Amino acid sequence: MKVSDRTSGVEYVIRDIISYARKYESTGKQIIYLNIGDPVKYDFKTPDHIKAALIDAVTKDQNYYAESEGLPELRKAIVEKESQKGFPLADSDVLVTNGVSEGLDMTLASIVDPGTEVLMPGPYYPPYASYVKFYGGKPIEFKLYEDGRPDVEDVSSKINSKSRAICIISPNNPTGEVFDRKGLQQLIDIAIEHNLYVICDEIYDNIVFDEQFTSIGRVASDAPVILLNGFSKGYLMTGWRCGYICLNSDSRKLDGLRENVPKLARVRISSNLPVQIAAIQALRGPQDHIIEMVQKLRKRRDYVVKRLNSINGISCKLPRGAFYVFPKIELEHRWNDDREFVLDLLNSTGVLAVQGSGFGREFGAGHFRIVYLPPENVLEEAMDKLEIFISKSSK
Repeated sequence: MKVSDRTSGVEYVIRDIISYARKYESTGKQIIYLNIGDPVKYDFKTPDHIKAALIDAVTKDQNYYAESEGLPELRKAIVEKESQKGFPLADSDVLVTNGVSEGLDMTLASIVDPGTEVLMPGPYYPPYASYVKFYGGKPIEFKLYEDGRPDVEDVSSKINSKSRAICIISPNNPTGEVFDRKGLQQLIDIAIEHNLYVICDEIYDNIVFDEQFTSIGRVASDAPVILLNGFSKGYLMTGWRCGYICLNSDSRKLDGLRENVPKLARVRISSNLPVQIAAIQALRGPQDHIIEMVQKLRKRRDYVVKRLNSINGISCKLPRGAFYVFPKIELEHRWNDDREFVLDLLNSTGVLAVQGSGFGREFGAGHFRIVYLPPENVLEEAMDKLEIFISKSSK
């Protein structure tokens, strides 16, 4: 039977690579999973007050359909959070989704037509490209400087009559880079000049090291900015799937989306009501776990980056946010590409990483991504295995 071309072309390298891991595990060998950014899979646990709110909602039979746009009280709480970050926002400009992924899907479904182009930072989070291609568009990578600032000349040179939007992921997945105020302002200015949407993903806004996080809202003005965020990472609710879309209240250019995106929300009925109730407590309850989480992650980040940079043939920048590193590898005379490197690493050591080209071939190739979420003893074992693997491969 015929499968649509748009579906057969979908890729998500972070999970696609698990098929190779299953083959490896079928031989009875153990794997150190460093491919998926799920802190709850490791030693970061959902805070008790959030779990209690979910359980309480279920036991009180709050198990019916919620409003398609989201629970009103949760939308208010989201406005409180994002307004504190500087984003111009009203309750009516918030739409609750089943994770940021659904929010991204709804957004791109609403703005991408066949043949249109969407600019995204290279490297980028894979679903951005997959959804753009699914709706008939073309993802276009733009260059970032070593310090994470956008190369304005490169961005401008890639804009044409087909361009529809600029995407920003800050902190970035896979590099952990954080956009500063100047870089955000430059992209906003370009978007205004060329009449482009700005889609900004801030799911890691609570996980920033060594500096203050600057939200897109601080420079948004009346630009057509669509903010995506959620509860998976900072609030350790990954499996609960709760996110949201925010439309800049000061932008009249978003009126078309205000009218049409809720149609997609109504078609899919609603988001999970008990989880939405718990999400209110996540935003308004104690925030102590975030400080503790960032402290643990900073220590693990520093350890992993130090170990990676001590290995001959690998270089790694210090990420400023999130919980990923994106090391560069010397492929010459050893591996044909980064995918071959990652599979060789898995089959030789049981360490599962993700090839960098899965995050964009133009700027991701020649790299690999690993998460530094596991406890220090697991990270130490993984780094030891990687170091021995590289050493043997260079002989």
